[in-house]
Amino acid sequence: MLKQFKERDDVISSPRRYQEILLWFEPDLYDQLQLLQVVDRLGGPAGVRDSLSLLCQHESLATLPAERARAMMEGRERVTDGQYESAAAAWGAFRSADPSLLEILVKAGFPDHSYLGAALFRLLQQFPSTHNGLSLSEHNALEVIASGRARLNEAFVASHHEREQAVFLGDRVFASYLEGMSVAERPLLLFDDGTPVRFPGEGDERSLFWDRNAIVTKTGEDVLKGKQDNVRINGVHRWIGGVYLTGNGAVWRWDAESQSLHYR
Repeated sequence: MLKQFKERDDVISSPRRYQEILLWFEPDLYDQLQLLQVVDRLGGPAGVRDSLSLLCQHESLATLPAERARAMMEGRERVTDGQYESAAAAWGAFRSADPSLLEILVKAGFPDHSYLGAALFRLLQQFPSTHNGLSLSEHNALEVIASGRARLNEAFVASHHEREQAVFLGDRVFASYLEGMSVAERPLLLFDDGTPVRFPGEGDERSLFWDRNAIVTKTGEDVLKGKQDNVRINGVHRWIGGVYLTGNGAVWRWDAESQSLHYR
């Protein structure tokens, strides 16, 4: 993974070797955050911005036929000053320790970027909820398991692919969310044999992991109903951009009803 990041960063760090750089990203949160970083990095050096082209489409690049990809290439456009400025502002806000800066930008909208507003709104929903201290991804996972989709591979599809407007989580990140809720001081879910949900190391056990069933504990049921708060009972230790959420006291939270952040 570190090798892949180095290769990626080497390309970004040497943009002048290319006549044109095409930024081709999908609309999901994972891709849109990469878009922000790359536009912010490449849009600054003199002479480089003129070589940047942008193409964002609501289609999966992984399954795109070659003919369709070639046709879509014709729709690419040069990155405008407005797109660069809004991306730079959003990237700076994402990296800030104060998430209210990002919330302000999201509510104002990003007219120069088709999918950025929805993606960053989804990011705000990853903050612990004012209702029960769970992120939206954690809440959805716990909810589908409680409803009977207990096999972990089915829970991943049901809680993410079937609920998200734009899929952005990989299965390993999803597994880390389950593990975090399971190895807590007061577990919210366990394997059906009563052991903690832990993602295995290398080997065949990884495929077996996804075939196992999980159960929601009584504490997990209470958290889902809002009777208990996961941050209060288990604490939180998580980075969201430049914001470090830690401890079981006041942290930045997302209020789904008012659709706004609060520090409480």
